[in-house]
Amino acid sequence: MKKFTTLFILVLGLTVSFDAMSQLSKKEKKEWKKRVKSLTPEQYKSLVDENKGLKGQVTSLNDELSANDAANKEKDNQIAQYEVQMKEMRTRMAASAKKTKEGVTNSGGEMTKKRPTVKGIAFKVQIGAFQNKDLSKYLDKSDSFFGEVGEDGLMRYTLGVFTDYWEADTFKKYMREMGVSDAWIISYRDGVRVPIKEVLENIPKS
Repeated sequence: MKKFTTLFILVLGLTVSFDAMSQLSKKEKKEWKKRVKSLTPEQYKSLVDENKGLKGQVTSLNDELSANDAANKEKDNQIAQYEVQMKEMRTRMAASAKKTKEGVTNSGGEMTKKRPTVKGIAFKVQIGAFQNKDLSKYLDKSDSFFGEVGEDGLMRYTLGVFTDYWEADTFKKYMREMGVSDAWIISYRDGVRVPIKEVLENIPKS
């Protein structure tokens, strides 16, 4: 930009110098005629060529600036398009998360179709609790595969329904042997989850 400004001033100065010739007084015209006469043809031609050259450079710089403006405008448009796409993606992700939460069908946070509640004490083996893994589409394909959303927002998945704790414990051990290291037992009373400690107090040891 500094280069452009310098060239512009030089061109403007030379142009003004030539144009000013027609606005001089008789005395000034006479003086300038002497100066012009003192120039050799080569010197005069050099001045004219330099003036043309500087004008050409100014034109070239103006074209370059116009091209840069067009490129910057195109980049701004691309950025705006990317921002719109990102906004749409966030909206779709938010809608998907909301849909998952709306899949809860009862007060216990169950994500499957409502199944008969086991009366009394029951046990399930939890095989995982996830934040971003949604397996709800598989839940209705098995009567022993359950899913529910906890108070912390995690999706918890369980296998089996047992009325005998030691049977549930055996199944838990099988799960761990099969590689499900996080398998553990959770307990319910009349379909409502309760701390397993409360239930174990009334269960005889095997």
